Amino acid sequence: MNGYVVGVDMGSTSIKLLVADTDGRQVLVASRRSPWTSREHGRAEMPAAVAVDTVRELAHEADVLLRVHGPYRVLALGVSGMAEAGVLLDTAGEPAAPVMAWFDPRGAAEILATPDAFRAEFLGRTGLPVGPLASIAKILHLRESGVDLRGRTFLTVPELVVHALGGPRVAEYSLASRTGLLDQDDSTPWDAAFEVLGVGDDLLAERVGAGSAVGILSDDAMPDGFRGAVLTVAGHDHLVSAVAVGAVHSGQLYDSMGTAEALVRVLDGPLPFDARERLALAGINTVRHVLPGKYVLLAGTKSGLLMRRVLQLLGIADAAGRARIDEAVMALPVTGTLADGALAVSGARNDDGELKIVANGDGLDPAELLTATLLHGNDMCAELMEVMDREVAPPTSTVLTGGWSSMASVVRARRLVLPDVTVATHDEATAYGAALFAAFAASTRTDFESVAAAFRSGHSDHDNSKGRS
Repeated sequence: MNGYVVGVDMGSTSIKLLVADTDGRQVLVASRRSPWTSREHGRAEMPAAVAVDTVRELAHEADVLLRVHGPYRVLALGVSGMAEAGVLLDTAGEPAAPVMAWFDPRGAAEILATPDAFRAEFLGRTGLPVGPLASIAKILHLRESGVDLRGRTFLTVPELVVHALGGPRVAEYSLASRTGLLDQDDSTPWDAAFEVLGVGDDLLAERVGAGSAVGILSDDAMPDGFRGAVLTVAGHDHLVSAVAVGAVHSGQLYDSMGTAEALVRVLDGPLPFDARERLALAGINTVRHVLPGKYVLLAGTKSGLLMRRVLQLLGIADAAGRARIDEAVMALPVTGTLADGALAVSGARNDDGELKIVANGDGLDPAELLTATLLHGNDMCAELMEVMDREVAPPTSTVLTGGWSSMASVVRARRLVLPDVTVATHDEATAYGAALFAAFAASTRTDFESVAAAFRSGHSDHDNSKGRS
């Protein structure tokens, strides 16, 4: 009987399910567009049940392909994905509201209405900026909308999926670090946050490390070959994808370009309160890694979101269209041909996300618009790198990955501002990384790095073995 491990990526743009053999060779990937419903004023949401059903659909799609090769068994399944976004479950498991996207602006007014002393301490205590991204802002919004928080548990989307498939309610550290509910000095619940919410710290589930075996897949809606698999929460998608490609050292910068562009720097321990405060004021997070004992600087922009919306404005919605405009941009100089001020794009700050285009000259065309969007993303990266370099030693190399990194124009642009850029070859690094953590959860070994190294070694063969549904 064939044995496999499965990684699920609950991504902002798409949800992916990747199957690998136990040697780390990718077998197949199935994917669906993430089922967001767009609302007014930049809001986006999806019902929790729809998110879980999407995973079930992908599992059945994979099941059909796997059975072609004979009987099989999924040994373990890991779930990674977006942070911040989640649900409040009551004791019966019913969510209080749909999942609000991490980039949804709801919660901004509520977090700014908290006491001055709380907001002043928030930056250095949680390692996060004060704003609508941290989960506590969304929870405050729900409370102000009439949701009773008592007796409820907050789960992020990856944790929700693991729970729905049969696991307990748990909070993985890298995801919990993004809620605004943890004290980054010791990764314990921050009392002041729960006082502001008016509930006890049982709102946050029991904390576990990424790759911890947390239960057995028992969901009757999943294929027979999946049931009985060990379940694990793999953690925050950007960090999981970094582990997948081996970008785990302090001298490296990891740039993951999806809907969000994340700049990740590994730390060997937590930074002090005042450093976390300075970084958070600049929009840079200092939080837990998925790796045991490690922390990260995580700086995010909405460059990918803006690029997606620019392409939508241009009527480009498929791979062929992206390839054509990529070629057109590469035919231009890296900074375009327009005079300064003729065309400007803005909105990629993590506390923004509203695409703004100012046209103040002629000679405009789609390639120049995408070029201006890429240069705006460069400016955001350069600003964040300058702030991080004041706190820790500058990186000497960059690993670039994510969906946008497949475009030559994106790689060329980022080489203007990032050191020694190489492009990772995994096309689904987060889902692959989730499968890696699943392999660790199913392993009897306690040394994560030895399991990871052995698993990654199978990547050299994956191009010859993978399929896509």
